[in-house]
Amino acid sequence: MTTQEFETEFVNKIICGDCLDVMKDWPDGSVDLVFCSPPYEDARTYGIDFKMKGQAWVDWAMRRFVECLRVSKGLVAWVIEGKTRQFRYTATPILLMADLHRAGVHLRKPPAFQRVGIPGSGGPDWLRNDYEFIVCATNGGKLPWSDNTACGTEPKWPVGGTPSHRTKGGSRITKPRGKDGKLLEQGYRPPKLANPGNVIHCNAGGGVMGSRLCHENEAPFPEKLADFFIKSFCPPGGIVLDPFTGSGTTCAAAEKARRKWVGIDIRQSQVELSNKRLREARQGQKALWE
Repeated sequence: MTTQEFETEFVNKIICGDCLDVMKDWPDGSVDLVFCSPPYEDARTYGIDFKMKGQAWVDWAMRRFVECLRVSKGLVAWVIEGKTRQFRYTATPILLMADLHRAGVHLRKPPAFQRVGIPGSGGPDWLRNDYEFIVCATNGGKLPWSDNTACGTEPKWPVGGTPSHRTKGGSRITKPRGKDGKLLEQGYRPPKLANPGNVIHCNAGGGVMGSRLCHENEAPFPEKLADFFIKSFCPPGGIVLDPFTGSGTTCAAAEKARRKWVGIDIRQSQVELSNKRLREARQGQKALWE
């Protein structure tokens, strides 16, 4: 399949099927960004009797993650969480990263998707879960395109502002030193926008997910999270792929950010839901630009 054939057949469309089968004939580097959230082991059956867990789930995810890397010229980012059962954590996000690393995949330090967990969760002896891993990898080297301050903010302190030698509270800040132990010259110039960092906070729940339609899926994530990665790691006019599209959150965020997109889901019900979500996004964009 040529790049032109790929764009004609798949771009700005939601495809029904197993992403591993759908992607197998795509050219290398077909898309600019992959952003998705696959099933979290057997936490839900999704009406298709999905029962993968532990290493079996890691093996299942590994094959699909590597194929995502093949078809992406840029970043691949999966929002993933394991399970805690009988006071034991399955650690599947970490096991997947370990297998990817051992296979020679170029991992990036995983950002954290931070949200307030379910009140009362954590069981009788542990802590509420407020974050999930975002497993990130590339095909090596510097990303072909990124704007890592796209979702940044103005620096908190101007030149000559508080932090220098001491913080506002009076605690000492250590000056940077070179390998020889000598103090380095500062010469600090604050950027126009500060890098937002790798802890991405998004509110989750009814009314803040980007669309009420997302709740017709069993495990939606906030549109703000997809928007963060799209604006930071997909160039304007580029193509975003979500191989587990669910309610179409990633594709809707790409549409609003004026990127192209491709969605894949194994369930026809979710293909129909995603198309409904995309119609809503397009209507919103049309009203915005009129």
